[in-house]
Amino acid sequence: MSYATAKLEEEKVFKDPVHRYIHVRDQVIWDLIGTREFQRLRRIKQLGTTYLVFHGAEHSRFNHSLGVYEIVRRMVDDVFKGRPEWDESERLVVLCAALLHDLGHGPFSHAFEHVFDLDHEEFTRHIIMGDTEVNQVLSRVAANFPLKVSNVIAKTYENKQVVSMISSQIDADRMDYLQRDAYYTGVSYGHFDMERILRVMRPREDQVVIKSSGMHAVEDYIMSRYQMYWQVYFHPVSRSAEVILTKILHRAKALSETGYKFLHEPTHFQAFFDKNIELEDYLALDESILLTYFQLWMREADPILSDLSRRFVNRKLFNYVEIDPAKDYQKLRELENLFRKAGIDPQYYLVLDSSSDLPYDFYRPGEEEERLPIHLLMPNDEIRELSRSSDIVDSISGKRRTDHKLYFPEDILLENGKKKTLKKQILEILKG
Repeated sequence: MSYATAKLEEEKVFKDPVHRYIHVRDQVIWDLIGTREFQRLRRIKQLGTTYLVFHGAEHSRFNHSLGVYEIVRRMVDDVFKGRPEWDESERLVVLCAALLHDLGHGPFSHAFEHVFDLDHEEFTRHIIMGDTEVNQVLSRVAANFPLKVSNVIAKTYENKQVVSMISSQIDADRMDYLQRDAYYTGVSYGHFDMERILRVMRPREDQVVIKSSGMHAVEDYIMSRYQMYWQVYFHPVSRSAEVILTKILHRAKALSETGYKFLHEPTHFQAFFDKNIELEDYLALDESILLTYFQLWMREADPILSDLSRRFVNRKLFNYVEIDPAKDYQKLRELENLFRKAGIDPQYYLVLDSSSDLPYDFYRPGEEEERLPIHLLMPNDEIRELSRSSDIVDSISGKRRTDHKLYFPEDILLENGKKKTLKKQILEILKG
């Protein structure tokens, strides 16, 4: 028996709150889970700063990755197996891609990426193709197997059906994180009938389609996603924590560039400050490292780094007001000038943050981010784009919702002492 087809003597199971059990029979999958690069995902939270709002949101990229693997395993072993449109030789590559799709996430994922101009998918591919334990496991299957898995994650794999199972508008990734994030945050929005959706999925030449009888379950899934984004993922208090986290890293980077002498040198960040990042530097960072530095930076001489670190560690977050940057740009410039006069650096303490989401879109060639639509399989074997059959989905198709908030430290503006009149003026403008 080759390594690619090797099975464990006894099936391994992970008890899971979302899928009840996650089943592993393939030796390759079991070996990948045991690699140090995959185990690192235990130390990266799935929802970044959201735990500061929803206290149960402590779950990791590790258990989400297992969940995505399990959904894909059910697709290929329970739904697609034996169907002429499904190529069984693709089974292992899609299982590995599902398991490893988030391998390159850094600590506090998107905030960290934004500061240092990184791309977690690019690092996922570097880990898969680099001198890593993950690469060693994949290479035992075949010399070209790591590249196959990498190409699925990069969405360049020749079999688009395989890509769509992990990256589309109704894929295993989204189906897991919506349910998992709803479970751990305690909200009701992210629940939908996944069992029904899986049962009506069908493989087609270059995509996965949904039998038309399952359309209402898909409508529920799309509305669940819409609600989760605005009630959880874009929660204004979580965004406040992310703003502060981002500004801590910006400040530390700026201080390093000016030759500031830290009490504890940020050696783990030096490669990121210098933009000379080796894979080993990236893998050495996790959220426990960042939180340790934030604790240390609370005692730094620099008042901005010290204050921002204290705010994040002790959850003393910024307040916010709604703002329309297109209409209120003069107000924003005025506030920046008043902040400077009051001795408060607007670069770190007056922050415009925007969130935007497009809940569903059909294929629009030539646009910056083309989205493969969800297709229904009609009783006459016709393939029809979802919004042509669903009034609910049609009503939100192509409609991007954007939200802008201005974050500021209200506690500083309420302090008695110097510049009291000026601070009062700032508050009146902000609250006016």
